[in-house]
Amino acid sequence: MKVKVNEENCIACGYCVGVCDKVFEFIDSENGTVSHVKVDTVDDADKEAVVEAIESCPTSAIEEVEE
Repeated sequence: MKVKVNEENCIACGYCVGVCDKVFEFIDSENGTVSHVKVDTVDDADKEAVVEAIESCPTSAIEEVEE
């Protein structure tokens, strides 16, 4: 599983980082502070938490991408 964060939609609410800090972190970008995916591929052990982050993101900024 691979995921990405659309920085233009991210409001840095922190839910994704809170639910799975092994995959998500905050960075400073040209769009301000935003969430960022810090792994190339999500480990099987983290998939459930990442799906929760995708489904709970208030701006739908996180999405799964094809591998």
